[in-house]
Amino acid sequence: MDAKTKADKKTEKKKESFSESVASIAAVFISGLFIITFIFQAFVIPSGSMENTLLIGDHVFVDRLTPTAKAGYIGPIMPYREIKHGDIVVFLSPVQPGLFVVKRVMGIPGDRIHLKNGVVYRNGVALDEPYVLHDGGYDPYRDEFPSLSAAGMVPPEAAEWPLVLQQNIQNGELVVPPGKYFGMGDHRSVSLDSRFWGFIPRENIVGRPLFIYWSFVTPSDQYERTEMSDRIKFLVHVVVHFFDQTRWNRMFRLAR
Repeated sequence: MDAKTKADKKTEKKKESFSESVASIAAVFISGLFIITFIFQAFVIPSGSMENTLLIGDHVFVDRLTPTAKAGYIGPIMPYREIKHGDIVVFLSPVQPGLFVVKRVMGIPGDRIHLKNGVVYRNGVALDEPYVLHDGGYDPYRDEFPSLSAAGMVPPEAAEWPLVLQQNIQNGELVVPPGKYFGMGDHRSVSLDSRFWGFIPRENIVGRPLFIYWSFVTPSDQYERTEMSDRIKFLVHVVVHFFDQTRWNRMFRLAR
């Protein structure tokens, strides 16, 4: 055997054993599980309250890490930052346990918020909101907030909100308390948001949607169809209509 053949045999890659293969697969699985649990998570938009920014059936990846970490610095790749004005956030509903909600942050702690004829004023300045959709006519409670009593305007699960609302009004404006945020949907005419159920607690915020990775035409009441038969029926519908009802033009669109 010549020297070249011996060298080739020495450099030949060692065949991976079964235990090594299992260990490699487990490492990939654990890494993936860590990423989708603590860093990124997939969510689907269930309602039209964020139209036209996010549509029903938009599937988004949510950044769980940078808005929720307690330390001031995570690393050079994903540095921690506080929630800012205009951020779209996913959070656990403060009045319906287990329900994930998506809204835009309009007020952070200390802000003074009020609406006049549907226009949002923050700290006395009218906001320019090109993303907002108004198509439901005029409603005095919704569009002149907080000038009227919330009694009779809130859902049953938010029965405490009228009292909390009155306690935080100063000179006709709602003042956002420490550790809370005021959120609204972009589709203002249909959005049940902080005007109707209250502040978003800081600890309820899960993360910020980054981008849409898939979008499929979905009925507006699909999220209410929780029976297994309904879920299977919709799954079959997705398989059959995957190509013709996928919104291809929304793929990889940033959520902003």
